[in-house]
Amino acid sequence: MMTKAGFIALLGRPNAGKSTLLNALLQEKIALVSHKANATRRALKAIVPFSDAQGVACQMIFLDTPGLTTPQKLLDRAMQAESARALQTCDLCVFVTSVHEGLQAYQDFLALCGDKPHIVALNKIDTLTHAQLLAKIQPYQAYNSTFNALVPLSATKCKNLDILLQEIAKLLPIAPFYYDPELISDAQTKEIYQEMIREQVFAHLSEEIPYASDVCIVRFVEDAHIDRIHAQIIVEKESQQKMVVGKGAWVIKKIGKQARLQMQAFGGKKVFLRLEVVVRKNWSQELDQLKKMGYMLE
Repeated sequence: MMTKAGFIALLGRPNAGKSTLLNALLQEKIALVSHKANATRRALKAIVPFSDAQGVACQMIFLDTPGLTTPQKLLDRAMQAESARALQTCDLCVFVTSVHEGLQAYQDFLALCGDKPHIVALNKIDTLTHAQLLAKIQPYQAYNSTFNALVPLSATKCKNLDILLQEIAKLLPIAPFYYDPELISDAQTKEIYQEMIREQVFAHLSEEIPYASDVCIVRFVEDAHIDRIHAQIIVEKESQQKMVVGKGAWVIKKIGKQARLQMQAFGGKKVFLRLEVVVRKNWSQELDQLKKMGYMLE
């Protein structure tokens, strides 16, 4: 029986809604979502099954990527390298842009994507009237011959997601499935839990600290009824360490509690989580430190 399968990179500027779209397509929360820019650090794969208009079974492997920006420091370069690798290796890409973004974001993307087939996903349409939306779509008409489709959608309201999947299916190569149909991601539970802790760091701390921090899982033991995790929140300065811990350890306890509840909801079992905050001076600007933490710049 014929099947289709392929890799689809989700690309766009920070806060365009790529991670929210990924979670909505998957109907499961695995990608970190934050209103703060540059929350996504590494490409994350999500596997979405779909049947196209002809009834052909498709396996869509989406790659959530860091937002496209001009790198300011070494960590930013590592994040941009992640996006570049996803673009090079994918079969097609979806350029996710907010209705509140100008056309410049798309023009910058075109300079990167070459002749890679792509779809424009115009996100956050729930924030506009119908007339405002038509006015936003109009400038893209000049690029009709460049993109394969333009799909206005709302990731938060799950609106027009099926239309997006139908358009993607048209571009997928005929191929056997790459993954077991039961899988929703190739990420290990450990990596998903790591992102859940990082999401709570973003949620509970001020603008500066999330970008100077990361999370490392030091120990992870999976049992049938309980997962035991020892994780470190890495920061660059002792002043940041104090803020992450908080007065009377209030902040770290809140981060730990919320992350644990998310993990339990995802894994369907109890979680024991031990968190500590560790200072690694200038980790985000030192090549060997970044490599130790799993970042690749090449």
